[in-house]
Amino acid sequence: QVLLVESGGGSVQAGGSLRLSCAASGYLYKTNTNCMGWFRQAPGKEREGVAAMYTGSGSTRYADSVKGRFTISQDNAKNTLYLQMNSLKPEDTGMYYCATVSGGRTAIQALAVYEYNYWGQGTQVTVSS
Repeated sequence: QVLLVESGGGSVQAGGSLRLSCAASGYLYKTNTNCMGWFRQAPGKEREGVAAMYTGSGSTRYADSVKGRFTISQDNAKNTLYLQMNSLKPEDTGMYYCATVSGGRTAIQALAVYEYNYWGQGTQVTVSS
């Protein structure tokens, strides 16, 4: 199994920064995770992919709306995935989730919700104007 615990959310003003963390654990995470990603969901909207990283190559993908502002990274020694968010905008408000593609699956569309089979509980990000 894979256990994912997000932290680092909060309330900031537009233009501010936050760094989200996702602590990962579990046998499947350590032995068979192909891709990790960050997703967000605003009230009344569908969950959307924000950033993703293929764990083997380190290759990254970003949604157009966050390119140049958000950076995904991982610390393998700490089994932690990060999302550095700069120049935050009110439209970045939402619940942010960490997720993995684990257990022998391979992500083709790294920002697609349906690709991911393990999810954290989420951390709230609120950006005020």
